[in-house]
Amino acid sequence: MTTPSLSAESRPSWTNKVPEVTLVFWLIKMMSTTVGETGADFLNFNLGFGLTATSLLTGILLALFLAAQLKAKRYIPWLYWSNVLLVSVFGTLVTDNLTDQLHVPLIDSTLVFSTLLIAVFIVWKRTERTLSIHSITTLRRELFYWTAILVTFALGTAAGDLVAEDFGLGYLHALFLFGSLIALTAFFWFFLKANAIAAFWIAYILTRPLGASLGDLLTQPGANGGLGLGSTGTNVLFMCAIIALVSYLSRREKRARALETAS
Repeated sequence: MTTPSLSAESRPSWTNKVPEVTLVFWLIKMMSTTVGETGADFLNFNLGFGLTATSLLTGILLALFLAAQLKAKRYIPWLYWSNVLLVSVFGTLVTDNLTDQLHVPLIDSTLVFSTLLIAVFIVWKRTERTLSIHSITTLRRELFYWTAILVTFALGTAAGDLVAEDFGLGYLHALFLFGSLIALTAFFWFFLKANAIAAFWIAYILTRPLGASLGDLLTQPGANGGLGLGSTGTNVLFMCAIIALVSYLSRREKRARALETAS
């Protein structure tokens, strides 16, 4: 789902920090959500860090990388997508802590995060007059942007687990459900000319439970309805794909900047 972008001449330096919304964008986003699900489990269970230590470690790393992202004056692919990966893992852990440590029902977490996300969008729209990702031209707008993204990951984790586990739909059926909803959103945007900003954020939210369902389907044992591939192999596979795509974006960004400088 690609939305219109500003021309290179009219684009402020802050806007360059937000990637163009293309097929590659959605591929990395989907795989990042899967890594968020499987990566949290890998650190928590496979490496034996435990939920609390994993949350603290990921939170510190996210704070460091996000500070670097906010300080940067242009879009840097590896830095941007590193933040997305860390937000994905941390957002998963927020929901896991609520569920496993505080015993908050998934239905309550889903409702709370839904309400919080709506509140973020309302304040963002009233303050900045737009929710477009092509107008991230100030520090305040970028803070709104990353806050919304963090909440979408926590919401997606809760909603995905709620549908797959509490509602008994199973990981495969949940995968098809969220995939169908994304396809329906794309249909409304492409054929019925639905609002591009609304379509983007709906798809962004839905890719989180889609990725979570895919991650659980791949890693969970057969007895739990999964394919039993394990979190280690799944993480390695998706991380290699993400690194390859981000490397491609980095080369393309470097060529674009070289052409811009030459002209």
